[in-house]
Amino acid sequence: MKPILIGGEWITTSHGVKNINPSDLSDVVDIYAQAGRAETQTAIEAATHAATTWGMSNPQQRHDLLHRVGDEILARREELGALLAREEGKVLPEAIGEVTRAGQIFLFFAAEALRQKGDVLASTRPGVGIEVTREPIGVVGIIAPWNFPIAIPAWKIAPALCYGNTVVFKPAELVPGCAWALADILHRSGLPAGVFNLVIGPGSVVGQAMLDDPRVNAISFTGSQATGARVAKASLPFLRKIQLEMGGKNPLVVLDDADLDVAVHCAVDGSFFSTGQRCTASSRLIVTEGIHDRFVGAVADRLATLRVGHALDKATHIGPVVDAAQLSQDVDYIAIARSQGGLLRFGGEMVRRETDGYFLAPALITETSPDMRINREEVFGPVASVIRVRDYDAALHVANDIEFGLSAGICTTSLKHATDFKRKAQAGMVMVNVPTAGVDHHVPFGGRKASSYGSREQGTYASEFFSVVKTSYTAA
Repeated sequence: MKPILIGGEWITTSHGVKNINPSDLSDVVDIYAQAGRAETQTAIEAATHAATTWGMSNPQQRHDLLHRVGDEILARREELGALLAREEGKVLPEAIGEVTRAGQIFLFFAAEALRQKGDVLASTRPGVGIEVTREPIGVVGIIAPWNFPIAIPAWKIAPALCYGNTVVFKPAELVPGCAWALADILHRSGLPAGVFNLVIGPGSVVGQAMLDDPRVNAISFTGSQATGARVAKASLPFLRKIQLEMGGKNPLVVLDDADLDVAVHCAVDGSFFSTGQRCTASSRLIVTEGIHDRFVGAVADRLATLRVGHALDKATHIGPVVDAAQLSQDVDYIAIARSQGGLLRFGGEMVRRETDGYFLAPALITETSPDMRINREEVFGPVASVIRVRDYDAALHVANDIEFGLSAGICTTSLKHATDFKRKAQAGMVMVNVPTAGVDHHVPFGGRKASSYGSREQGTYASEFFSVVKTSYTAA
């Protein structure tokens, strides 16, 4: 049984949970020790004790540690990619790509450790100097989802450490393998005891213990809207800093003047790759009348060429759904869409393969209206719906008429419409002729409305959350 990491020590608990491969339910990746409330409190104590010293650490020390972590991740990208594919279900090339991104994130923040900036300003008062600097928050609780089991932890943990914070990390229960591997790399990098702590366990226990503890100065969370609301409510009494990423219902607008091949690529890649289990997935395809029928036919034809199967099979394009609960949710939403008048143009059925896994054919649902549940609620699976609209103005209205605002895309050859959409789309990220899913590691990530709350993640913008500003005055 793989242990948890608290205060620089690997600890085995009395209870462990199996990590099951969604491509082959007979394949147990490993068994991972589960933390309880007591272990979580001990981890918070360790992080609190280490915070003062680590917060005053030398930038070169932080750079070197983060660089070692990034180098090892990249050196082991194929091995870690295979682990990721086994436990989460991404096909191997996508899994290796995610691991590569995680390594790049650590290297980026290694460099940022040496680039931390401040300001020297003139005061309005003679003989007084002003310095504006950034300092660590303290103890940061990190709660990560299952769909990107190494990249999302990386883009939270790396900046937290870069800016001098200590970390208590709770990964999603479905994907403890990548979390444990990352913790092992961090532990061996030379981090002082207590600076990074891994506590694996259910959110109702481990997550709640983090929320209840006033020693946790900030929480960075990615997950559902309902849980994000709980994080916000529980943090308010402590005036704790919070960063919430809570999903999307992302539109991809396809206009009559779009290049059909480009539009089909954007739709299929954005909607169905990674089994559609991306918060940036194009789940609403908003298509104008002139291109609608050709676009739908071409997408269906493209989907027919894709093989659903075992994530480690080189012939597979789309891997399994992550677990039985998510599969049931996907199937239920397909049924709801059909009951409300949607037409299942392609897929949506269970797929049998040589191994017993959670295989679902990608579903394309047409003849839907903006008010249908399939177009209002996040499914988080290989399911996309098509909404037929009259023109660009109608498409923009439908794209924005939703409570979410993470990512929005448009396929068009019109500079006028592309420019207008970038300005008016109510989303944190806008894509023109590229899929809505897929962002670079060095630029800000985040949305608007119900998708996100707090400062952006990734890139130099991460400093807004993981540090606090101090203004100092000095008389000559």
